[in-house]
Amino acid sequence: MPFTVAIVGRPNVGKSTLFNRLVGKRLALVDDQPGLTRDRREADVVIEGLATTLIDTAGLESGDAGLTARMRLQTEAAIEQADLVLFVIDARTGVTAADEIFGDLVRKHGKAVVLAANKSEGRAAEPGFYEAYSLGLGEPLAMSAEHGLGVGDVTEAIADAYRNAQAEAGEHGAPEAGEPDEEGVYPLRIAIAGRPNVGKSTLVNALLGEDRMITGPEAGITRDAIASEIEWGSRRLRVFDTAGLRRKARIEARAEVLSVGDTLRAIKFAEVVVLLLDAEQPFEKQDLQIADLIVREGRALVIAVNKWDLVEDKQARLAELREMCQRLLPQVKGVSLVTLSAQSGKGVDRLMDAVLAADEVWNKRLPTAALNAWLAAMIDAHTPPAVAGRRLKIRYMTQANARPPTFVAFCSQPKALPESYVRYLVNGLRETFDLPGVPIRFNLRKGNNPYVKAKS
Repeated sequence: MPFTVAIVGRPNVGKSTLFNRLVGKRLALVDDQPGLTRDRREADVVIEGLATTLIDTAGLESGDAGLTARMRLQTEAAIEQADLVLFVIDARTGVTAADEIFGDLVRKHGKAVVLAANKSEGRAAEPGFYEAYSLGLGEPLAMSAEHGLGVGDVTEAIADAYRNAQAEAGEHGAPEAGEPDEEGVYPLRIAIAGRPNVGKSTLVNALLGEDRMITGPEAGITRDAIASEIEWGSRRLRVFDTAGLRRKARIEARAEVLSVGDTLRAIKFAEVVVLLLDAEQPFEKQDLQIADLIVREGRALVIAVNKWDLVEDKQARLAELREMCQRLLPQVKGVSLVTLSAQSGKGVDRLMDAVLAADEVWNKRLPTAALNAWLAAMIDAHTPPAVAGRRLKIRYMTQANARPPTFVAFCSQPKALPESYVRYLVNGLRETFDLPGVPIRFNLRKGNNPYVKAKS
């Protein structure tokens, strides 16, 4: 089945020109008059050796009357149909209010996105290219559909998204997302992960209020990543009970290899992962490796310590566990640590409160103005070091994405900025903007403050 890519954006940003460029012939009408494309136009092409269906859409407009409303519905239908959204802006104009509105629309559908800053030929497009980071749709690709510049980067990004989708589907297919409610909201996806026999299935049964998962003292009873949907308060949840992750040397049987693959896919697919530990054997090497995997995948993390009813000196043990957590998992400083007994259900309420709080932080977006005021204060308090007699300058930053919080800072010499200074900034972000326990992506790019250029 072909991979479907919908090309969307406001009128006159060059969608049809890009469509024609990718197809290799003039199928869509192109003119400077905005709104020329009114219907969806499809073409089957081969991109990087992969069968792909391209959809050229009408320019998204914010009006809701007559023809404009019908054009918008056509575009929304294309987004719903697509595996990947190719979102196009005009780099010479920069990010407009319409771009922001429909950037939110694209995010709402939860599809993979490639952000293309079209008309990027020449220096006049630089400010608009940097502004594109503020849309929170990832790193923009500078290109010119008319002149063919940067189109190779776009096709490569489409091919990467295609391969990622195939990898996520894997041998058993991707985990199901569940059905949206009447308002189009999907259930929160939660994966319960951990070593074998720590009580993952027992915990899921406690959440469900019934013995739906087979449990027992034998390790490896659960083979597949099994999804169950529940309501917790006003929130719909889709909970994945996963097979226990063993060390590679101990993974032998074919069925166990498949179950491990299923677990890894569930972690990649989840929004929040609960790492379940055994209170009597916590933070073993395998626990830390699983936690590191969760962080590298960019998922929100909650640590749950099971079998707490077996602990005698609970206060001393809790203090010890918190110290171990902060020392052994510095990459998610402030991560929630919740004690519970899955067998009795005690502590499950606190666990779910922590899960919902972690999801909120994972989705958090920070205003660009507040970020740059904070950055100036951090630099004043601790100036970046000098390299070869020249002071490193960090001039501007923005949040490029959420899920997890991802930031881009523009620096005079990105490769020369010490890792210790990056950690200083990341820890400052956590403390100032209350971002405990989630992975933070902090990327450095060479460049100046784009708004200084725009005003000059």
